[in-house]
Amino acid sequence: MRLLVIGCAGQLARALVRAGSAAGHAVTALGRPGFDLADRPSIAPALAAAAPDLVVNAAAYTAVDRAEAEPEAAFRLNAEAAGWLAEAAAARHVPFVHVSTDYVFDGAGGAPYAEDTPPNPLGVYGASKLAGEDRVLAAHSRSLVLRTSWLCGTEGANFIKTMLRLAAERPLLRVVADQHGAPSFANDLAKAILRLAPGLVAARAGDPAFGLFHLTGAPHTTWHGFAEAILDRAALRGHPRPALEAITTAEYPTPARRPADSRLDCGRIGRVHGIAPADWRVALDDCLDALVGPLREGAR
Repeated sequence: MRLLVIGCAGQLARALVRAGSAAGHAVTALGRPGFDLADRPSIAPALAAAAPDLVVNAAAYTAVDRAEAEPEAAFRLNAEAAGWLAEAAAARHVPFVHVSTDYVFDGAGGAPYAEDTPPNPLGVYGASKLAGEDRVLAAHSRSLVLRTSWLCGTEGANFIKTMLRLAAERPLLRVVADQHGAPSFANDLAKAILRLAPGLVAARAGDPAFGLFHLTGAPHTTWHGFAEAILDRAALRGHPRPALEAITTAEYPTPARRPADSRLDCGRIGRVHGIAPADWRVALDDCLDALVGPLREGAR
């Protein structure tokens, strides 16, 4: 299969290139500086040159707090450019996967969100991603929008790397304990997208394979719970283990509001595509093996 990945430097884009190539697919990744997604006239020629069987958009404006001061930039990449990509893929009759976020919800639902729950983003980032979802689904009948959450892995900037860095610098870390969700590892998400790929290539417009889907890691936790797991497992590899204090969102104000409970119900992707959430605790150990080193002898 010829796979075109939009994005080069991001965690998911890199994982897709690595996993796709390992599986024997011909993978092309497009991103800056050679390809500017915000340059609409360049998109159709880029897709024509790649001649893909499937396009995956793993590029996004992800600076959640900065987006509050840069709404035009966030909407340009997350909404307008996503729609242009979908239009170009539709013109070539190629299925299109677009990655979105749990931040399209306000976190006030009190239960994991299903795909048909009306979204209500709290900030610019979430609003721009929601606008992108709408444009993609309207532009291309063979598109799949995949919402995920708390993306992390061995590459790029993410929560795991931040916790490891701070653990080596400070005796005490204070982490928010009243925001609920689920970590999702880039490698697990990439493998899931590759599992989806053959069915999407074969499916026609109107097939239930397309549309909105949720996929995160499991089980659900909080940022504090995730931090505790990171620090505990890293300590078993010889990394410093500072004290960890649970705090509230109010004690850690940020320019952008975060949803308090952005758990996603991932049942639909299991029913339609046979894909279940991966255990993020297993992926965390694999990640720490790469970032910190193997478990010390006798540790589990």
